[in-house]
Amino acid sequence: MSKEKIFLRALEPEDLDFVYRIENNEEFWEVSGTQLPFSMYSIKLFMENALRDIYEVKQQRFVIAKNERAIGLIDLFDFDPANRRTGIGIMIEKREDRGSGYGAQSIELIKEYAFQKLNLHQIYANVSTDNSASIQLFEKSGFAFVGLKKEWNLVNGVYKDEVTYQLINKNVH
Repeated sequence: MSKEKIFLRALEPEDLDFVYRIENNEEFWEVSGTQLPFSMYSIKLFMENALRDIYEVKQQRFVIAKNERAIGLIDLFDFDPANRRTGIGIMIEKREDRGSGYGAQSIELIKEYAFQKLNLHQIYANVSTDNSASIQLFEKSGFAFVGLKKEWNLVNGVYKDEVTYQLINKNVH
């Protein structure tokens, strides 16, 4: 799957260090729900599991790549084929790669995959209310605000609100 600037690809064994770096970057822990660092071994096991079918493990991770360089990850999670929906999460590793349209392009690619290949009815995203960049990204990508969860996540001793965004595939019933 590719767009003008970036493409999405499956995880490769060579991505072990990249995934380890992202998963252990405390800047992303609030977004990913991580509370403790991951060992290299646990990341390796996760990556081996990631090779399994989305229908079996209920999630799928793609590397966002620019000119063969991994710049981020985009995940489908809580895959629910019975109700034809999935959650989406995205992380761009380096600040200098953010705000360059890579996130929006990645979401467009994953939307095509989810709606055309997986034949899903909807995709949803959960975002902390103080993550204005992600809120703007999902709104720009056509997701609609559908709800506010008050004091939903405890982060560094403070409860934070979370919003849910949803994108309905109008071409599937």
